[in-house]
Amino acid sequence: MAADGKAGDDVLEREREFHDGWASRVSTEQVAVEAAFCSLTAPENRFLLSLMGDLHGRKVLDLGSGLGEAATYFAMRGAEVTATDISPRMCDLARQTARAHGVKVEAIATPVERLDVPPGAFDIVYGANLLHHVQDTDGTLAAVERALKPGGRCFFWDPLAYNPAINVYRRLASGVRTTDEHPLTFEILSQFRRRFVEVGHREFWLASLALFLKYYFVDRLDPSQVRYWKRILDEDPARIGWWFSPLQRLDAVLLRLPLVRRLAWNIAVWGRKAE
Repeated sequence: MAADGKAGDDVLEREREFHDGWASRVSTEQVAVEAAFCSLTAPENRFLLSLMGDLHGRKVLDLGSGLGEAATYFAMRGAEVTATDISPRMCDLARQTARAHGVKVEAIATPVERLDVPPGAFDIVYGANLLHHVQDTDGTLAAVERALKPGGRCFFWDPLAYNPAINVYRRLASGVRTTDEHPLTFEILSQFRRRFVEVGHREFWLASLALFLKYYFVDRLDPSQVRYWKRILDEDPARIGWWFSPLQRLDAVLLRLPLVRRLAWNIAVWGRKAE
């Protein structure tokens, strides 16, 4: 997806204003750093961490850093982290969150479409819930390729476009989503393969989306007021694990089937820059 000229600037401004407003309502105490990577309800990050390996001493670029969970977590694991976000207030929050956890991150306020970092500077580029916000995904991946060292790796995860129940949820959640989002299709894999080698992907959340149904029908949480995708990080594994863990195991089987993968909520994609 791409946008040019004034239309593209308008999209960037809407994204900046939306995320500035979100950041202004969040304190560092509310940022779930550990849970975002260790929780039972964070399968994407737990899986990607297993692929990343030891981060100590690695230079990591966190694109679309948002509240700063990932940037802070990577720094806590010994990485030298540069975070970017379209929102200056999100960048401030990322710095504050890192300080609150005893680490430091560099944060740069910039749209990823205008990313300006030293070429070949990073061992790892990471982006969570980023690609479905950018206007030019292929151009973004080109910028990622430039930023990586030869042999460096990139890791992303984002929502997919296909699940009808999730598409209903997206309409209901209009108050906590930007109007210019565009969930990914599997075309994203072709874009990765044009830029990187050893490209892989894995899908997450199908049967386990029952947790969203619980929020809506049992807990009566207004999806236009409560960000379900953040609310999941507050869950106590001891309280929900008895029914949620079996659904995750079922997902691990179902989402190996090519046709069923289309119904997943999220996709993780990774690749390596050629030597």
